Amino acid sequence: MNVITDNLGMIGSGLLTTLLIAALAYSGALVLGTIMAVFRVGPIPPLRLLASAWVVAACNIPVLCLMILLAFGAPRLGVGISLFWSVITAIVFSGSGFVCETLRSGVNSVPKGQIEAARALGMPFGLIIRAVVLPQAFVRTIQPLVNIFISCLIGSALAAAVGVPELTNVTQQLNIRYGEAVITFMLAGLVYLAIAFAATKLGTMLERATSGGRA
Repeated sequence: MNVITDNLGMIGSGLLTTLLIAALAYSGALVLGTIMAVFRVGPIPPLRLLASAWVVAACNIPVLCLMILLAFGAPRLGVGISLFWSVITAIVFSGSGFVCETLRSGVNSVPKGQIEAARALGMPFGLIIRAVVLPQAFVRTIQPLVNIFISCLIGSALAAAVGVPELTNVTQQLNIRYGEAVITFMLAGLVYLAIAFAATKLGTMLERATSGGRA
């Protein structure tokens, strides 16, 4: 256990980096995915086409490929981007596709009568989406959105491949130094599991709160 107790600072730093990556990536994916979801259900054909193409690309290009292309390919094209932000950008792009499709399913579940009533009151499309549709779509997709956060969290482990010192990268360094793969990777796995479990419980609590206490 000395490999753990002697390196708590290093492990803690890696964990903080992992949490920062997950939080920033998820926030970006949520914002960008929401915009794409609005485009997909909107009345403007070019924007619908753009959002559809975005989802196909975002959901089908491996996150690791995106990270490597951004981290090592972008500088060759004269685009300066740090390893940290290449990881964030890759996860944001990938996650936004899944957020878009999740919210689109939530939008489709909103009763059409409410939308028609809003139109009858003279509300423009933007206001209908913002005030009537999206709030209900978010409430109806809380747990799927939590699952996307967990995917962002797990995806952050791929940052180790490009040298970002997050939890998995730190675990690899400790294993190389001490040769204790079982202990170090078991610890990392348990940490990821604990965070995912906490996120799932939080999602359940939010679902209950938004449904008036009904699970």
